[in-house]
Amino acid sequence: MRAAATSTAISLLSSSRLRTSTPARLPFRCRRPLRLAAMATNASFRPEAARSPPAVEPPTPPLSKFKVALCQLSVTADKARNIARARTAIESAAADGAKLVLLPEIWNGPYSNDSFPEYAEDIEAGGDAAPSFLMMSDVARSLKITLVGGSISEHSGNSLYNTCCVFGSDGELKGKHRKIHLFDIDIPGKITFQESKTLTGGQDLTIVDTDVGRLGIGICYDIRFQELAMLYAARGAHLLCYPGAFNMTTGPLHWELLQRARAADNQLFVATCAPARDTSSSYVAWGHSTLVGPFGEVIATTEHDEATIIAEIDYSLIEQRRQFLPLRHQRRGDLYQLVDVQASGSK
Repeated sequence: MRAAATSTAISLLSSSRLRTSTPARLPFRCRRPLRLAAMATNASFRPEAARSPPAVEPPTPPLSKFKVALCQLSVTADKARNIARARTAIESAAADGAKLVLLPEIWNGPYSNDSFPEYAEDIEAGGDAAPSFLMMSDVARSLKITLVGGSISEHSGNSLYNTCCVFGSDGELKGKHRKIHLFDIDIPGKITFQESKTLTGGQDLTIVDTDVGRLGIGICYDIRFQELAMLYAARGAHLLCYPGAFNMTTGPLHWELLQRARAADNQLFVATCAPARDTSSSYVAWGHSTLVGPFGEVIATTEHDEATIIAEIDYSLIEQRRQFLPLRHQRRGDLYQLVDVQASGSK
């Protein structure tokens, strides 16, 4: 496991590192167009109109600084073993001071279209029909932690979903995110997978107020769609959580890149949690669970083996970074707009 120091990112904006110079005098023919363009731009800035409905400020979180744990679990075909192993990892993380714990995508069974129906749980029925769900609720309550429960396959009616459950410190279900963007991919000679063969896509954004702040939830492939992250930021999220299982083809290229992009674009924290790598399985995960800060800096990450990362989140960095780079006051609402369709329809 390696931790990335944030001092490098901060120093890039410190006054001692900034260099100023007198701009070269422009030829006369260039001055008029530039001056007119600047005047037109200043007159038409409408940052408040860049998002509809307008973005809201993140609420004051109950905790401004706390420890988060990312439990990168080894997943087997033994569901009971997976559940027990997950509980042990959560308990160990809480004992080390974690107030928020994340689990990986599809942690209670193999990631495959054949396994999704076999390992699916009826969350609404609960009890024996949902042993993974029951364990997560119980351990969150007993340890008084917030738990982003990775994802499990959920059976509801005639449909199967890839579902992330978020539990409060009282053990109650605070939010349930059904993976919106299904992982259908075909890279010849590398990887072919089609979640839509068995799974149904979710229809709702999921933002949850918890004891550790306002969380926006996505699952794996959801991270590729920047609009989702932008909507979560506009709804006042402090932290985006993405349980995910990128593979050996897209993982090395895109996994960290996308996390850092979502964090830097929206100036908030991003946490991901993946399964450990198993080269004998039909789907081999990349691993590398990671916490990224609001300047796009990697705060902590791990390799591909089973491991738990414990790192600190400090929400005061969000406002600091937004003062450094005031993107929210520089958006061109006169040129483009992001529309939150569900929020607009509810008004």
